[in-house]
Amino acid sequence: MHEALTIGQLAARSGVAQSALRYYERLGLIRAERTGGNQRRYHRGELRRVAFIRIAQQVGISLEEIRSALDSLPASRTPTADDWAQLSMAWRDRLDEKIRLLNRLRDDLDSCIGCGCLSLSRCALYNPGDELAGEGPGARLTLPR
Repeated sequence: MHEALTIGQLAARSGVAQSALRYYERLGLIRAERTGGNQRRYHRGELRRVAFIRIAQQVGISLEEIRSALDSLPASRTPTADDWAQLSMAWRDRLDEKIRLLNRLRDDLDSCIGCGCLSLSRCALYNPGDELAGEGPGARLTLPR
C-alpha cells in the first residue's frame, strides 16, 4: 500500500486516539488494509475522512449521519473537491440553522452576563410558573418552536 500509515501515525497526524480510530473503522467510517502480520495500514486519504468526522461531530452531527455521508463518497479513489462540495450541500440548511441558534444563544447570554438576574421582569429567559411546559420539553424560549 503506497504511503501507508500505521494506526499510531494516523493517530499522531489526526489528533484522534487509536481507540477512536479502531471504533471509526468498526463503524465503517474509515478503512484500513491489513499486513501479513494483521497490522492496520491506512491510506493517507483517510486523514481527510478523520478530519471530516471530527468536524462533523463538533457541530452535532451523529456518527450514523456521518457514515451515511461518507458512504456517498467514492471508495475507489480519493474524494475530489466536487465530491466534498456535494456532501456539504446536503447539510447546509441544517448547519445554517445551528449557526442561527448559536448566535441567538450568544446574544441572549450577552444580556444575562451583567444582569445577575436582578431584574427578572426584563429577563428574556425567565419562565415564571413554568408556563411553557405545555409547549413540550426543552428550552422553549431558545429552541425553534
